[in-house]
Amino acid sequence: MAEQTALADMRADDGGKPDAAVVRDALGVGVAVGLSGFAFGVTSAGSGLTVWQTCALSLLVFTGASQFALVGALAAGGNPFTAAAGAFFLGVRNAFYGLRLSQLLALPRAVRPLAAQWVIDETTAVTLAQPTRRGARIGFTVTGVTLYVLWNLTTLLGALGAKALGDTDAWGLDAAGPAVFLALLAPMLKTATERAVAALAILLGLGLLPVLPAGVPVLAAALAAPAVLYLRGRRGSGARDDVREGDR
Repeated sequence: MAEQTALADMRADDGGKPDAAVVRDALGVGVAVGLSGFAFGVTSAGSGLTVWQTCALSLLVFTGASQFALVGALAAGGNPFTAAAGAFFLGVRNAFYGLRLSQLLALPRAVRPLAAQWVIDETTAVTLAQPTRRGARIGFTVTGVTLYVLWNLTTLLGALGAKALGDTDAWGLDAAGPAVFLALLAPMLKTATERAVAALAILLGLGLLPVLPAGVPVLAAALAAPAVLYLRGRRGSGARDDVREGDR
């Protein structure tokens, strides 16, 4: 016991966190977000999907925001292809997460296809918060296992219990997924550019919601990032031109 405590203290001195602290943090995120799978199960069943279709989405797709976007668009009467396209583009962000995590975790090639299933917002947030590779691997694994098991279990319970709840719209459970997503995203918006992208995406999504078919506003909101980066580049180019004119 004394040796384990000393080893944990050494890791902390080297800039790392004790393994127990990483596990505790990862479990906290996994349990808190995993329980919201119940809301997805209820919302999905209320939108007309069967229990098996709902469970298949959680087992195979396993990215909460995309799942909520899909069933939300279907519930609003959106075209299935448009709904699927919106969910797909919303899930593309996980590919960019994977590029960063692959370097940070440096997992064996045989494990990477399995680990890719767990590359989502929550596992990325916990992993990036760790200062050492060991801590990152522990955080990623514990968050991934906890969240995957709980999310799928509560999805099943929610889908089975949807009928008992009656009118699922009256409970407002469809807002649980986006609320969790925003709660995780907000602390990560540290720069003015990131906050500008988030604000413009919200404006586009909400502003176009009444005038475009269900699922399309999500696609339009994705234009926020290139638009902000373009304007930032134009402003930076203009500032450099002013400096050159002043030098003359």
